[in-house]
Amino acid sequence: MKIDNATALVTGANRGIGRALVEALLDGGARKIYAAARNPDTLAGVTALDRKRVFPLTADVTDRAAIAALPNAAPDATLLVNNAGILDVGSILDTPIETIDRQFATNFYGQLLTARAFAPVIERNRGGAIANVLTVVAFASMPGIAAYNAAKAAAWSMTLSLRASLAPRGIAVHSVFPGPVDTDMAAGFPLVKTAASDVAGAIVAGINAGEEDIFPDPMSAKTYSAWKSDHKAVEKQFAAM
Repeated sequence: MKIDNATALVTGANRGIGRALVEALLDGGARKIYAAARNPDTLAGVTALDRKRVFPLTADVTDRAAIAALPNAAPDATLLVNNAGILDVGSILDTPIETIDRQFATNFYGQLLTARAFAPVIERNRGGAIANVLTVVAFASMPGIAAYNAAKAAAWSMTLSLRASLAPRGIAVHSVFPGPVDTDMAAGFPLVKTAASDVAGAIVAGINAGEEDIFPDPMSAKTYSAWKSDHKAVEKQFAAM
């Protein structure tokens, strides 16, 4: 699909990649953007970017009833960007099960349920796209963020199923695999990070170009190229991080 004149909904739009996506969508010519976050008070700066085109929505992606009702607030959506996410640290042996549940509630079920809710909306609006923001650790795990790895890997598999199921309904599905991004979420990680604005711009460009798999920064593109060549080598490299 083309961003120009699209109506988009971005989850987790109050900061980081989400806020940068709102800016990139505005620059790309989106007609309207629904900026969604758990706390609407955090969206003031986002809606101020363009009060005629950006509209705040309250959306906790772990609240299943609220997500089911969300299409009523955005009935004209043609693009859903599932960006909301959380990250917890810990190994697969020590991370509390409650933490793993929380990761899956947001990073897997949040994306799945929001996609299910908006697929009929986008279809009624003559088609469009869904973009799920994943991560390079969906295919090469870092053991220190084990629950995050697992939830995002499950979301990647789910995204492939969505793509196959929604293609006949005129809905493109994009998998987005960022590497380290300069956001609050990644603040504690001593890695070279790409600016959120650059990542968001690449995501919007990838959607415009119809790229099913979007690698929006140099690290993610390099990692994917290496993974295709020798996935075991990348597995060992990430395991040592």
